Amino acid sequence: MIHSKFNNNEMCAQTSNPMNSSKHHSHLKNRSKRIHPYFQKYPLHRFVRSMRLAVFCLLVLMAAGALTDVQADEKRPITPEDLWNMKRAGTGNASPDGNYLVFPVTRYDIEEDRSYTNLYRSRLDGEGLRKFTTQNSDRQPAWSPDGKHIVFVSGRDGSPAQLYLIPADGGEARRLTDMPTGVSAPKWFPDGKHIAFVANVLPGYDGDFDRLREMIREQDESKVSAKVTENRIYRHWDRWLTDGRYPRIFKINVETKEVTDLMPGSQRYFAMMGAAEYDISPDGSEIAVSANSNPPPYEYLNYDIFLVPADGSGELVNITEHNPANDMSPAYSPDGRTLFYRKQTRTDFYADRARLVFYDRGSGDRAVIDKVMHGDIDLSPGSAVWSDNSREIYFTAQDRGKTSVFAYDVRRDRLREIHRGGTNSGIVRAGDQLVFLHRSFTRAPELFRIRTNGRNLSKITGFNDEIMAGLQMGRVENVTYEGANGVDVQMFVVYPPDFDENGEWPLLVQIHGGPHGIFGDDFHFRWNAQVFAAPGYVVALPNFHGSTSFGQEFAESIHGAHSELPYRDIMKATDYMVARPYIDGNRTAAAGGSYGGYMVSWIAGKTDRYQALINHAGVYNIMSQFASDVTYHREAAYSGAPWDGLENLQRWNPAMLAENFVTPMLILHGELDYRVPVTHGLEVYGVYKGKGLDARLVYYPDENHWILTPQNSIHWFGEFHDWLLRYIGSGPTN
Repeated sequence: MIHSKFNNNEMCAQTSNPMNSSKHHSHLKNRSKRIHPYFQKYPLHRFVRSMRLAVFCLLVLMAAGALTDVQADEKRPITPEDLWNMKRAGTGNASPDGNYLVFPVTRYDIEEDRSYTNLYRSRLDGEGLRKFTTQNSDRQPAWSPDGKHIVFVSGRDGSPAQLYLIPADGGEARRLTDMPTGVSAPKWFPDGKHIAFVANVLPGYDGDFDRLREMIREQDESKVSAKVTENRIYRHWDRWLTDGRYPRIFKINVETKEVTDLMPGSQRYFAMMGAAEYDISPDGSEIAVSANSNPPPYEYLNYDIFLVPADGSGELVNITEHNPANDMSPAYSPDGRTLFYRKQTRTDFYADRARLVFYDRGSGDRAVIDKVMHGDIDLSPGSAVWSDNSREIYFTAQDRGKTSVFAYDVRRDRLREIHRGGTNSGIVRAGDQLVFLHRSFTRAPELFRIRTNGRNLSKITGFNDEIMAGLQMGRVENVTYEGANGVDVQMFVVYPPDFDENGEWPLLVQIHGGPHGIFGDDFHFRWNAQVFAAPGYVVALPNFHGSTSFGQEFAESIHGAHSELPYRDIMKATDYMVARPYIDGNRTAAAGGSYGGYMVSWIAGKTDRYQALINHAGVYNIMSQFASDVTYHREAAYSGAPWDGLENLQRWNPAMLAENFVTPMLILHGELDYRVPVTHGLEVYGVYKGKGLDARLVYYPDENHWILTPQNSIHWFGEFHDWLLRYIGSGPTN
């Protein structure tokens, strides 16, 4: 018992160390009675092998007529394999007349452990849907202004990704570019004769592409493996930035294939995650791009809006130099008068809400919309698309656990909600309609459309309908409970498919990452609440203090004290659930990834109320986060640094609580994780083993902060569920 070491008046009654509890051993002894029948038959870590046999047997039974109609119509719980058998569409691009869509669709082959991406084409109503390309590496389509051609990026022929052009009605694609490096993000110029694109180059090539090809060859063939830097930012996510390559915008003449470097001499990073954020003016004279303006050694990255002459003849003009924080997502109005962009104002808080800015290209004046209010929530708008009359912009924004579609009237300073429900992303305007990707806890992602007046929501694609029709989804509940300091905290609860209130079910409390993120109403492919619930768990997903979508004040509330309020919220969420008669308070677990993993280690040092903990890619020792790819926000986030305010920093360090650890912990981590370096996982595992505690390390040498390949992902879910089964069983006790 270690209750005397805990000092939290808000904590409910604690259980004893589960490893020494006879009641705990009783649960283990009888746990097979509580394992969900589906997972008793098909343990996840043996699923692929079992499914081959199952498919064979199923075919034999069907041939013999032994499978009744009733059995064939039965639904089953969702599995990780279902996630990887689903197709994943992107929003793509609409034809100039707004009648057609072309968009990428990715499918995965579990056996081959790889993905294939092709372009699909359909009418806006979904009619005439067909696969448009077949080379399995085609993406980022863009329709020509006259509607006759589509440009896209492809890695076919084994070369780095290049631009290809195909007739809009179909036919053979022809290669446009022959760059020595991969290209991305194509956009047509209004004249239909030129296409802009992005490529990473070595600055010293001086416009000579043969020289660039030789420089890249020399770099690739060098026997020196050293990474050398004097920069503060020297790697990002899962890649090193020491190769000297920087992104630039280029222009190609479609007929002559002449390529022009529009940013000669530039050494500025674009968006580190996702596609480059740039737009071409309606008259084709300039390009606006969001790019870093801070020089080496990159104490921090400050994204500004630069204007780039479209003929490559002039200097870049920084129009947001006055703002020390990030400026992002430039978009020209169709009438050419206004340039829209988003800006932040804080340099020490990455989740600072975005403000809307409308830059008058003629006068240089700016209209800044400091707050976009929806009820009592100040929204943080995402990137926007303009209406065809230049009077409105359409964007998505997180709002109370959802991600909704909004319209903002520029002239009237008026906001209206177009669509609320689930999670919506990737807006594309098609005439008087908007196309976006929609999903929710119970609905796999598909393309939808809606009129800009908010009417006539309809589904465009149904790639995953057949799979979803065979699955039994668990019920989802949206609740509010009293969290830390008496503040209301929103929480989703996802129930197992066969939930019965007459039983007592194990509870899994999930902790999201960020910390400034949310558990949204989303069908997540990496952290899927239905998959976690399916074997027989009630899953609680609290949006604790620090979560986004509940206003700036709520998000900022944990800045400088990352664990205090969220910990109290998580304990109160657990209290709230355990108070329900169908929750077995002696069978509870907590799990989280990234910041959520940080909170798992913090919980391990603060309470023994849970019988199991699961820590994916979690921060363990805050000192080690100064080996992360991003370090410049951490002094403010932790209220200290190793060289200044060490005592304050250590106050929020889970590593300082190791003497209290008793709860069994599963630790999962990837070697290529530069956001939360793998040493965090190795260190907490070493501490656990040094203390003689139950712990299991699952290490992926070829994965980053996320587990992104099919077989590793299925293995990950298997380890996750096996750990829960070991300590809290599965399904109800009666």
